[in-house]
Amino acid sequence: MSNKDAIVKRRQGILFVVSAPSGAGKTSLCQELVSQVPDLRYSVSYTTRKPRPAEIADRHYHFVEEAAFRDMIKEGAFLEWAEVYGHLYGTPRAPLKEWIAQGIDVLLDIDTQGALQIRRHEPDAVSIYILPPSLEVLRQRLEDRKGDAPDEIARRLKKARDEVKNYRDYAYVIINEDFKSAVRQLEAIVLAERSRTALLDLSAVEQALMVNERETQEDR
Repeated sequence: MSNKDAIVKRRQGILFVVSAPSGAGKTSLCQELVSQVPDLRYSVSYTTRKPRPAEIADRHYHFVEEAAFRDMIKEGAFLEWAEVYGHLYGTPRAPLKEWIAQGIDVLLDIDTQGALQIRRHEPDAVSIYILPPSLEVLRQRLEDRKGDAPDEIARRLKKARDEVKNYRDYAYVIINEDFKSAVRQLEAIVLAERSRTALLDLSAVEQALMVNERETQEDR
């Protein structure tokens, strides 16, 4: 491949991995970001848990039985999968790979176990950790969503105390105290990563340079 061919090669999509303790608001942030930023897809995970009252099948998660999930594991259908709070969660491989090949950026909303697997297989993935302002605020958010029993909330808070220590392993950290502000920070990260020279579709840049060179020659 010539240098020119390398320059005009179409960019690959960027994989953004977003993690947070349960209740920190990462799913809401991701869905809001996708609604605002063009050419950014939200990868819907599969899970064996039951939907919460406000959740919509195939929008928030693909809800499946455990037997079907384990069949998908055997078929190699997941880029990563993990057991979290007694339920299985997995990221479908095929649509993610297809979008990235098409130059579409992909947003993954996954736990720290899944994020670690992703970083091993996709070292160029951009990792972002969402923190709550405090564990007390996290407790209140878990109680407000009314989807879990008190003992389940206690278990999630205990796990959150351990999980938040992992924020140092991520490239970016956002404290979700104000939802709109957190969305703006997420958007800023996406736009900044898209502007990195190594990831740009440089054909447009080269075309602009050629136009400018022709105009300069015509002005002489």
